[in-house]
Amino acid sequence: MPERQSSRKDAVRSREAVLAAADALFSRRESPEDVTMADVAAAAGVGKGTLFRAFGDRAGLLRALYEARFEPLRQAVETGPPPLGPATPPRDRVPALLDAVLCFKLDNRRLALALEEGGSSSPYRAEHYERWYSLLRAVLEQIPGMTDSDFTAHALLAATRADLIEHLAEQQGISREDMRTQLANFVTKVLIAGPLQGVTAEE
Repeated sequence: MPERQSSRKDAVRSREAVLAAADALFSRRESPEDVTMADVAAAAGVGKGTLFRAFGDRAGLLRALYEARFEPLRQAVETGPPPLGPATPPRDRVPALLDAVLCFKLDNRRLALALEEGGSSSPYRAEHYERWYSLLRAVLEQIPGMTDSDFTAHALLAATRADLIEHLAEQQGISREDMRTQLANFVTKVLIAGPLQGVTAEE
């Protein structure tokens, strides 16, 4: 039993070392693609085999690092006070949630970009996207008169895609506060517009 407990502790320490090393590498490198599994293993002082056994592949490592950084925000959304927590009125919570997504991706730009671009599957099938989408749709459904919560949730989240944030920040030089203001204005317009009357698919 002591040997088993020691082995588990070693595994936890190795995992923490790997996540810390990956965190540092992604923060320093200009492009997410510059960070390889070999780089992370070397920085963490573990073998590549250990890395693959713990995380499966590069995408698994990215997801684990993302989740580690995301944990404080997850707690704030699930059990925290307003404006993010569940007791917040829906019309106030929607813009607060989207602002939180934007700020999180701005603070984790390279990691978010690597996670959304990595792999061959659609980013819309990623666990982190499904989590935000399901939450946002549920909150939108609580707003009286709000229709098409499904599409609206997707459309609002599209404004927080990592590649768009990267483009706005790097190519257009839009500041963090300007980006937050523009997103807040966009969300407000969506929430107050209401459903269009008399519009059909044929039109």
